[in-house]
Amino acid sequence: MRLYAGNAEEFISDTVQNQIAVKLTEAFFNYFRYNPPESEKRSWRESLSKICSVFQFLKFKDQGIILEYQLPLNSKRLDCLISGKDNQGKDNAVIIELKQWEKCQATDSDKVITFVGGGNREVLHPSVQVGQYQIYLNDNLTAFYEENKINLDACSYLHNYFPEKEDPIFNQNYKEYYDKYKLFCADDVLLLQKFISSRVSYGEGIKIINRIEESDYKPSRSLLKHVSKVIKDNQRYILLDEQLVAFDKVSTLTRNGLNTDKKKVIIIKGGPGTGKSVIAINLMAELSSKGFNTQYSTGSKAFTESLRKSLDKRTALQIRYFNSYSNADENQIDVLIADESHRIRLTSNNRFTKKENKSDLPQIEELISVAKLPIFFIDDHQNVRPKEIGSVEYIKSNAIRLGCEVFEYQLDIQFRCQGSDKFVQWVENTLGTRKTPQILWNPKAEEFKFEIVSSPQELWQRILSHNQREPNSARLVAGFCWPWSCPNSDGSLVKDVVINDFRMTWEAKETSCKYKPARGIPRASLWPLDPRSVNQIGSIYTIQGFEFDYVGVIFGKDLIYNFEKQVWEGHPENSSDSVVKQSREKFADMIRNAYRVLLSRAMKGCYVYFCDKETEKFFKSRIEK
Repeated sequence: MRLYAGNAEEFISDTVQNQIAVKLTEAFFNYFRYNPPESEKRSWRESLSKICSVFQFLKFKDQGIILEYQLPLNSKRLDCLISGKDNQGKDNAVIIELKQWEKCQATDSDKVITFVGGGNREVLHPSVQVGQYQIYLNDNLTAFYEENKINLDACSYLHNYFPEKEDPIFNQNYKEYYDKYKLFCADDVLLLQKFISSRVSYGEGIKIINRIEESDYKPSRSLLKHVSKVIKDNQRYILLDEQLVAFDKVSTLTRNGLNTDKKKVIIIKGGPGTGKSVIAINLMAELSSKGFNTQYSTGSKAFTESLRKSLDKRTALQIRYFNSYSNADENQIDVLIADESHRIRLTSNNRFTKKENKSDLPQIEELISVAKLPIFFIDDHQNVRPKEIGSVEYIKSNAIRLGCEVFEYQLDIQFRCQGSDKFVQWVENTLGTRKTPQILWNPKAEEFKFEIVSSPQELWQRILSHNQREPNSARLVAGFCWPWSCPNSDGSLVKDVVINDFRMTWEAKETSCKYKPARGIPRASLWPLDPRSVNQIGSIYTIQGFEFDYVGVIFGKDLIYNFEKQVWEGHPENSSDSVVKQSREKFADMIRNAYRVLLSRAMKGCYVYFCDKETEKFFKSRIEK
């Protein structure tokens, strides 16, 4: 997706006639269905007029121009990309990151502090930011790595920045970045012109733009597919913008020493598909390789066991549960990475805890106490059980109570749903979990595929066909509206999910059962990892934290939209989740959170069958015809 594409002559004409911001605003509204903020429109007017002057001076005409280009499988947009041929006839493209900065402060990492978004904030150095964009495109678009590839370069242009002598932006901390990914300030116009001209001055850029837009993406990289690469082969996944800012904050704190008078606590917030677990896995690999005793913990059995299965036995020992730290010594480990922190409970005690091992401490206090640097990854809208009390405010208030210094980071980049955060926003708006600008879904305008199907059989066939084309790429899930039975005496599974003449089993139940699943039937805790799990329906408890290319969702009758009252209603009588049913006052909210999770697990497409036709009617009313 991009908001603008054309040749240099058209771009110059639109800019000189003060139409470029107008056209971008119209394109933005047509795609996102709401108007961009005034600050973004001002940025377009000022920054694009500056780069337009550069192109105009070079007398560019048939170079290709893309503005606000969305990275593949990502919601981040590039400011400007120009394409053309060089003097040897080779295809080239240059990413140009435009900044209105006037000054900045250096840090001891690859970030700077500058005035953005109404205050001084820690952000990536421009050369680091644009360099990550270049690496990301080279990794994910075939046009940049196959035979006859397009040569890609990247630079940043700070058109309002007049550097002082020994300016912070050229601090030695950043030299390796600005040497590789050039940075041009307000008085570097001639150097910028030379840099761009040497790469694209022979034009024919529209053909190159078309090659980029028609380029294939690399196969989607789900978390489990590259866990082993990150941990075993030390191949760090490319992190962008706020992901890298959060990652580098942790690296800086560990590098500067963890034995400080005031303990630091980091909270990293983000919705579905913002890469929380990807950062967490990268952190574990990076810190472990540097000799820090780093442990990764979650509150999910499926998530924990699947990660352990993906790793060698030695590394798997570092993957723990939240309740593993009862009675642990203070600062026993260096770094604790607490993923899926919305699943934190009041205490670590449960029905299996021996009396002598029970702890009086709140679980959050145990997690903060056990590590010199605790890091919490969290989504406030993923609490799906009454005893899950983790939230940003809960973690923050307890950390402050314990005398800790708290750092918060917000992740906004979207890696699921074909890189579009619009689908997640539409789901949230439709379910009423929060108000967003995405009231209507336009299937014709989106690469992400969303379809409502007429029967569970059709839903199942869609998932089967995707798995036949690419094994383990799709899963079928459902709301917890049917009982979950133990295996039969012969180890076979009961077909609990019954909808008219459709019958299918849940994932294999493992605990509190007389008989075990038969050989060849994957355990529920490994349902996300085992390809044979395609023959079972997963629940919220097995898919939370994971993603697949395609997901089929059976939307049950535990949550129904009442058209007459125009409200969502929870129906505990239609639920088989005995734990959630205990909390009737929060039942509807938790079930909405659960369906938000189920509907946002896909990278490329989501199919849904609605058991309740009024609810289906409401969803259809939110889809543009």
